[in-house]
Amino acid sequence: MSEPASNRLTILGAGSWGTALAIVLSTGFETVHLWARRPEQAERLQAERQNDLYLPGFRFPDNVWVGAGLPEALRGAGVVLLVTPSTHIRELAFQMLPHIRHEMIFVSATKGIEEGTFLRMSQIVAEVFGVRFAAKVAVLSGPTFAREVAAGEPAAVVVASETPAVAAHVQRAFSGRSLRAYTSQDVTGVEVGAALKNVIAIGAGICEGLGLGSNTRAALVTRGLAEITRLAVALGGEARTLAGLAGLGDLVLTTTGDLSRNRTVGLRLGRGESLDTIISSTRMVAEGVTTCRAARDLAEKCGVKLPITEEMYRILYEGKDVRHALLALMERPLTQE
Repeated sequence: MSEPASNRLTILGAGSWGTALAIVLSTGFETVHLWARRPEQAERLQAERQNDLYLPGFRFPDNVWVGAGLPEALRGAGVVLLVTPSTHIRELAFQMLPHIRHEMIFVSATKGIEEGTFLRMSQIVAEVFGVRFAAKVAVLSGPTFAREVAAGEPAAVVVASETPAVAAHVQRAFSGRSLRAYTSQDVTGVEVGAALKNVIAIGAGICEGLGLGSNTRAALVTRGLAEITRLAVALGGEARTLAGLAGLGDLVLTTTGDLSRNRTVGLRLGRGESLDTIISSTRMVAEGVTTCRAARDLAEKCGVKLPITEEMYRILYEGKDVRHALLALMERPLTQE
């Protein structure tokens, strides 16, 4: 693979994670263009030199520039990092289509499964861009909270691509003093683990909201990992991937960390709040809510049993009482591990 022509990084999405990545990755690129969807948001971020809405208290390095023009953001970029909500990825990819170049590397840091098509984020990008050329696509995942990454605390991620040279290039470009990247060719395993851990995290939050202790959470996390692995393998992923950063690592972080959006949604559900109230009260996107329905439907299509995800679906979309859902899991037919 030839090196991208530019040492410029473009990050599409100026939420907390996009902002944190702009800060931590700025040392590895000549310039970083952080793209915000709304012009007024871009103007404020560029003027104030921090994201006071999603990640306050962290100054942008001098080589980070913020704007809302997509053509300008993509012009001259060597690596394009997508960090928008999963429900916006396809629309954004179509908007990008007239401005992309074959030498660009596209990295998805968005976690989710598209409803209806059951495509992972990298597959959506490859499908949309495929009308012009076979895009160089990688995915980025791992146990990371935006605030800790922006603060420069050591963290590790995995970069997966079906093309080893693409993964190796992103690994070199993204690794630094506080962020270490490992490579993988198992894009399927990495993306399935990244998406479904958010569903399990909502369940973990529910358990905590109900006042349940460590035994329950440990059981939920362990059995959650088992069902994530089943689905990943059924889709062609490797079981060993789910024992790594994008599987167990990210799952443990998201189900136990206080900064987890999905765990927080579950915590509030467990305490009796409605999902509508929770969603309307925050600007942050909890990807597990949307992913839950897509994962449940995908598992049904593949003939894979996801009991925790199934009960989470009934809680989120059918209004099932959280205690009744927990009881249903405990009363399932006995089996071997």
